[in-house]
Amino acid sequence: MLESLIQFDHQLFFAINKGLSNPFFDWIMPYLRNRYFWMPLYLFLVVFLARNYGKWGWICLLFIVLTFGLCDFFSASIVKPAFERLRPCNDISIKDEMILRVGCGSGFSFPSTHATNHFGIAMFLVGTFYSRWKWIAPLAFLWAFSICLAQVYVGVHFPVDVTTGAILGCLIGYLTSTIFLTIKFEKQWKSGS
Repeated sequence: MLESLIQFDHQLFFAINKGLSNPFFDWIMPYLRNRYFWMPLYLFLVVFLARNYGKWGWICLLFIVLTFGLCDFFSASIVKPAFERLRPCNDISIKDEMILRVGCGSGFSFPSTHATNHFGIAMFLVGTFYSRWKWIAPLAFLWAFSICLAQVYVGVHFPVDVTTGAILGCLIGYLTSTIFLTIKFEKQWKSGS
């Protein structure tokens, strides 16, 4: 069973890493996985939340940072050391067949911390704002998905790594969003507003 899953994971990896290969993806995918590329989005979130929600906007930003921290900690410090799965670009059984488009890195692969962090933030935003803005769900999850696809395309993660990271991130994001909304509505209920 595990062997079949690994074989399927490798096949899907090559379908993305080599099968989707084209000049546009070769150019854009390394940017999509780079945190500096998304700085304008992060800055927009800070300004938007602080300006439109005042104190609760700042508390929401604090919860986004908490979500990121929890995702990063669980993925990088708990799960990765427990599994110690090599990155595709460090796996001697396939690294000569794949295309590496960025530096490989020395850390482990499972789960993808990029996927955990970004799906955690996406899920937090969806859980917090979906009742007001339905469009946030496709946008937030498309953003996180594009980062995960880029991680596989450039050769630093397997599909199972990003899928597991996405699930872990969604669980953490759902938890922090639920806590945030519980605190917010409890305070509003007690204050009568």
